[in-house]
Amino acid sequence: MTSLDADAAAYLKPFAAELSPVSHPNVFGWYSFVMKFNPKMMSNLPKVEAAAPVKKAAKKEEKDDMDDLFGSDSDDGAAAKAAAAAAKAKATTKKKKVVIAMSLVMLEVKPVDDTTDLDALAPKIFKEITQDGLFWKTEYKKVPVAFGIFKLIIGFSCEDEKTSVDDIVEKIEAMDDYVQSVEIQAFNKI
Repeated sequence: MTSLDADAAAYLKPFAAELSPVSHPNVFGWYSFVMKFNPKMMSNLPKVEAAAPVKKAAKKEEKDDMDDLFGSDSDDGAAAKAAAAAAKAKATTKKKKVVIAMSLVMLEVKPVDDTTDLDALAPKIFKEITQDGLFWKTEYKKVPVAFGIFKLIIGFSCEDEKTSVDDIVEKIEAMDDYVQSVEIQAFNKI
């Protein structure tokens, strides 16, 4: 039987409820495609006689072929069910990744006067102010303010649940001998 004969035989078969677009989308697509042929094209399709007995035998063979693609005698249905159950168990036991809310903060530290050594102040702040959830950036920057006075730009990231930015600012301002004031230059959520 040629492909034209097969198309003609399949087209003449009534479109049963078991071949719905949901259950058999490719068959439905083919049927919709062949249905759009013009009558002249349809008349060129070979005429199929006594297709009913052949259809049942072909359907049985097709069902057997679908069940056993590689000719093995083992029951692959049980293996497929076991694999699906394992995948479902893995999906349910898979833990959600906990997202930790963090902030990235840049501070402007203004010294008491122009004699304050900012190169000594930055490491002192990094060393003395430590707590859980606070991560200092090891680099700092000196920016001129006016009349030979510089301010210090330092940064840190912190876990929002463990660390308060206001507490960090207060701890830096508590260094009265070195620091006049501290302002938040940038505050970003990570």
